[in-house]
Amino acid sequence: MQQEALSFLSSTLPPHHHHFPPFSRLRLSNFPSLSFKPNSSPSSIFFPPNPPDSLSSAPSAAGTLETDIHEKLLYLDTLGIDFLTLLNRHPPLLSSPLSAVKSVVDYMTTPPINFSLPDLRRLVSMCPELLTSPLTSHTIPVITFLLREVGVDSTFDLRQALRRRPRLLACSVDLQLRPTLYFLRGIGILEPRRHTYLLSCSVEGKLLPRIEFFERFGFSRRSAAAMFKRFPQLFNYSIGENYEPKLNYLLGEMGRDVREVLEFPQYFSFSLENRIKPRHVACAGRGVRLPLAVMLKTKEDGFRDALEVQFVLNDSEELKRMKKPLVSAYILREKGR
Repeated sequence: MQQEALSFLSSTLPPHHHHFPPFSRLRLSNFPSLSFKPNSSPSSIFFPPNPPDSLSSAPSAAGTLETDIHEKLLYLDTLGIDFLTLLNRHPPLLSSPLSAVKSVVDYMTTPPINFSLPDLRRLVSMCPELLTSPLTSHTIPVITFLLREVGVDSTFDLRQALRRRPRLLACSVDLQLRPTLYFLRGIGILEPRRHTYLLSCSVEGKLLPRIEFFERFGFSRRSAAAMFKRFPQLFNYSIGENYEPKLNYLLGEMGRDVREVLEFPQYFSFSLENRIKPRHVACAGRGVRLPLAVMLKTKEDGFRDALEVQFVLNDSEELKRMKKPLVSAYILREKGR
C-alpha cells in the first residue's frame, strides 16, 4: 500500500481538473451542482490567470475585483461552503485568486487523495488556510512529508489523519512538522504515524512543558518521558484543567503515591467527577484499595465484582490476623499443662 500511496508524488499536478460552468451560466437563484467530469483542457493549475487587458482605469480594476469576489462566492457556494462565514474567519481568502482556490479543491477531491465534498467542507471549516495555501510550495510538501517521513501507510490512512487533525495542512514542514517528528522519536515514540495529531503541536509551547510539569513532582526526565511514550495522548490534556486537579485528588483524597501514574498514565484520561471520584468513594466505603487500572478501566459490573472480591479477601486476611493471637495463646496454654 505504501507504493500505491507514493506513486503520485512524482507528479506535482493533479491528473485532471473539475469542469465548472463559466460565471455567465451561473444563476443566483439556482446554483448548478458540482461536476466531477474531467476537463480535457491542457491548462495548468500553476499558471496564473491572464492579467486584465487594461489596468489604467481604476473603475475597471474595481470591477474586475468585484467580479472575482462574486465568482469566488458562487463557486464556493456550489461546494456548500459559505464564503462570507469563511471570509470572516480567514480574511486572506478575499485576495486569493479563484484559480488557486480551484486548484486546491481539485487536488484534494480527485484521486489519489480523493476527499468527498462533505470531508472537504469539514477540512475547510476547521482549516480555512487550506484554500489559500500555495499548492506546490505548501500543501503538496505536507502530504509528501506525511507519507514519506512519518510513514503513513496509504492514502486511506492519510485521509483519516487529516480528518482527525485538519490543522496539519496549515503547518510548515520545516518549522513545525519535522521538528515535532524528531522530538517524538527522541522520547521513544517510534510509530508517529499512529499519532499524527501530535505533529501540529509546538515542542516548546506544548510538549516540553507537559514533561517538565511531571519533573516538578520528582520524576526524572527519562521517567516522565516514558509516561508519554506509554500513553502519547497524554500530551493532549491541559495542565491546569487536567493534570493538576487529578494529581491533587490522587495525592490528597486518595492518599496514593504519585509514582502510580508512571505505571498507569491513562489515569488522566478518566473524568475526575464521573469516574475517579465515585469509584474511589466506593472503594473507601468498603475499605478496599484497588490498583488504579482495575479501579478505573473496568466496566461498572466488573468494578463491583472486583470490589466485592477484594472486600472478601480483606476480611479473610483480617480474620487470619485475629486468629493468630488466639492460636498462639492456645499453644502456649497447651505447652504449660
